[in-house]
Amino acid sequence: MTPQPLGLTGLQVTRVGFGAMHFDGLDDEAAVGHLLNGALDLGLNLVDTARGYGRSEERIGRHLAHRRHEFVLSTKFGYGVDAVPDWTYPCIVQGVERALRLMRTDVIDIGHLHSCPLPVLQRGEVSEALADCVRAGKLRVAAYSGENAELAHALADDRFASVQCSLSLVDRANAPQVAATPKGVLLKRALGGRAWAKAQRPEDFCEGQYWDRWQALGLNHALPDLGLPWPDLALRWAAHQPGVASVLVGSQKLENLAAAEAIVAQGPLPAELLGELDTAWARVGHDWPGLV
Repeated sequence: MTPQPLGLTGLQVTRVGFGAMHFDGLDDEAAVGHLLNGALDLGLNLVDTARGYGRSEERIGRHLAHRRHEFVLSTKFGYGVDAVPDWTYPCIVQGVERALRLMRTDVIDIGHLHSCPLPVLQRGEVSEALADCVRAGKLRVAAYSGENAELAHALADDRFASVQCSLSLVDRANAPQVAATPKGVLLKRALGGRAWAKAQRPEDFCEGQYWDRWQALGLNHALPDLGLPWPDLALRWAAHQPGVASVLVGSQKLENLAAAEAIVAQGPLPAELLGELDTAWARVGHDWPGLV
């Protein structure tokens, strides 16, 4: 998989990146090491984690430090620093230093503010802290991870060179902003919670909303038989949206990552399929808000 530019950051990322959030429950360190190294062996060159992903940062350091030159490392900050209030200047700076230690690296390629509330963003303290970490050489790129008004604020703030946001067949609210920005864009939730695979509506609010939307688009016959499995439709639609550099896929199984890579490598969906999906969205989902 040939890397492509992440906006104007100077970084190159593969169209599929590894979202390192699903293995905290794995206690077998050998299995974790096999998964992380296997993701790189597949050709994925982006690994995305966060302070909130349990043991993920520590394990990336343990199992991938010897291959640090092979991948773009992305993580997230804003909370969870001992004895320091969340969403403050010291929390960001100390969070970056903590992540550097845990992941056994001298620099983190992409550092996001992780779903930072809009009033905090507007005050500017944490954004400036992230920018200062870039100036200090601890981060290469300051970024924001989130949705809606917060995403719009980050896209308008010159301190952020990249963003991470949700975009899927059932959550298109961010599509216009993604298509219009010259900044780097990483996608999460491209599979819309894999709602097609769930027999009953999940209790989680967001997952439940995804499920309702899949029903409306698919099981309620808004779409005809498009001739492709839902994972193929969802991944190819999201990964090849205008402005998108990479779509993050998380799994405990290497075969799932390999399948995602193969699907995305097939390229954009045919124009006829895109038209049918757009028509269904306009008929059923045109007034659906973005999900957080």
